[in-house]
Amino acid sequence: MNDISDLRTQVLAQVAAADDPDALETVRLTALGKKGAISLRLRELGRMSPEERQTVGPALNALKSEIDAALRARREALEDAALEARLQGEWLDVTLPPRPRPRGTIHPVSQVMDELTAIFADIGFSVAEGPQIESDWHNFDALNIAPEHPARQEHDTFFMHRAPGDNRPPHVLRTHTSPVQIRAMQAQGAPLRVIAPGRVYRMDMDQTHAPMFHQVEGLAIDRDITMAQLKWTLEEFCRAFFEVDAVELRFRASHFPFTEPSAEVDIRCSWQDGQLKIGEGDDWMEILGSGMVHPHVLRAGGIDPERWQGFAFGMGIDRIAMLKYGIPDLRAFFESDLRWLRHYGFAALDLPDLPAGLSR
Repeated sequence: MNDISDLRTQVLAQVAAADDPDALETVRLTALGKKGAISLRLRELGRMSPEERQTVGPALNALKSEIDAALRARREALEDAALEARLQGEWLDVTLPPRPRPRGTIHPVSQVMDELTAIFADIGFSVAEGPQIESDWHNFDALNIAPEHPARQEHDTFFMHRAPGDNRPPHVLRTHTSPVQIRAMQAQGAPLRVIAPGRVYRMDMDQTHAPMFHQVEGLAIDRDITMAQLKWTLEEFCRAFFEVDAVELRFRASHFPFTEPSAEVDIRCSWQDGQLKIGEGDDWMEILGSGMVHPHVLRAGGIDPERWQGFAFGMGIDRIAMLKYGIPDLRAFFESDLRWLRHYGFAALDLPDLPAGLSR
């Protein structure tokens, strides 16, 4: 039995010393192969006496099982070590933060439209909408714009193509959102308080003009409406929009076909070191046009001017956005430059709110 004990010590030492699968396979063949040490001893059982076989046989079988188990354990240890080495060589730290995804922003024009809506909703105005392709009647005739007016020429207005011989009334890309006022009067009648923000189109393009831009126009119709109420409305809007405690407006007589009397509105301001400040200073800046709705326009909207009267106003959304947020060039509004949008844009959840502040 001493030789079995010595064989056990020798083989288990060889198993523990095997440092790769090939060396371990050599140990297995040496111990358990057909010509291995244990196999040879098992063959010798036939030459032993029954008493010796009863002692040596179970000892050899137990040794065979122990060596087989040691071989499997060592093989698993070598495989685990190889996997660990591979993982170390191919290591990827998945806990590192990913590259930041581009963050979308709200365009200043969209933001200002929301600000306008919030301000005028607070004083009772609703939002009206209309088509961007308008009939010649809605865009010009209903607004008391004479046939010979320069705005009705092709050098100033985008006319839709008509096939030769087509005698239907022409259509245009609307040159203002005033046609929405006509449609609102026809649909809702009086009394009425609406604003009409949206895209408009004119043949004009430079640093401060674009062939497509945005306007908002307001209309209020009721009994006994006066210019004083128009002035109060515009003052409240300017105070809330520019977020100043007080504003001073100056009305200058002007002419618009759809209002009578008409006035251009200036706001007191100052320019210090190139920075605009609203509500203070010795300068004046024109910001919008306004007036009392012309009786012809009321009739076109289906409203009796003998019973009702109203005021209207209009301003460029892009321009007041430039003034409020210090944007120097109108053309940048339409260039889709992500750097510009990240700088001047607004977070998606920064919704305008009068109590909390419009431009948080």
